[in-house]
Amino acid sequence: MKIQDLDHKDLTEVPGTPGPNPERSLETREDPARAPRTPQNEAVRPGRVTGPWGARAAVVCAACAVWCATVWMSAHIHPDPALHTVALFVHLSSLVLGFGAVLVADYLIAVWLVGRSTFAEAVAGIDRLHLLIWTGLIGLMGSGTLLEPDLATVTARVKLGLVLVLTLNGLQAMLLSKRMKAAAGVLNMRLLAWGAITTIVSQGCWWGAMWIGFITASARS
Repeated sequence: MKIQDLDHKDLTEVPGTPGPNPERSLETREDPARAPRTPQNEAVRPGRVTGPWGARAAVVCAACAVWCATVWMSAHIHPDPALHTVALFVHLSSLVLGFGAVLVADYLIAVWLVGRSTFAEAVAGIDRLHLLIWTGLIGLMGSGTLLEPDLATVTARVKLGLVLVLTLNGLQAMLLSKRMKAAAGVLNMRLLAWGAITTIVSQGCWWGAMWIGFITASARS
């Protein structure tokens, strides 16, 4: 055999040259189970969103602190009649803005449940309403400090409690929205129950606060 012919042959065919060992190839083949966990190869369950719980706790504490500040201000600020009238107008406008956006959000969910829209369209529409809802809620809290509520009455205390629950419910609703988007329409019973409870709490707080405000205004007049 010529040397030139050996150059064109596979070394595994040359006598005395060790060929590939199938057992060694299996041993050196990458084992997915032994591969290190990285953000790229680690599986994420549908609907699961990881994040810093410390930051979320800080946001909740900040919201509670703002609520306490508004309660304290409402007990110590005594505006003149003109400013009181402006605050009442802002209060009612914020109620229409925030509660109206909440009703639209619940309507989008209802349209999806009856099959008139896709889940992605419903979630996208709700995301656009978050700004209006929070603007209305902040307007209610800010203008409420100038309306001189009688904190000695049960109705005023219940309304303030409803506002606090509404604020915390809104914070966790944003987390729910992120998890629903991550689920990409594949919703389990846990997410569905979470969404139902969030909706019930939101509607109860908004209607309750509005009813107490109506009763208070009627009693003063």
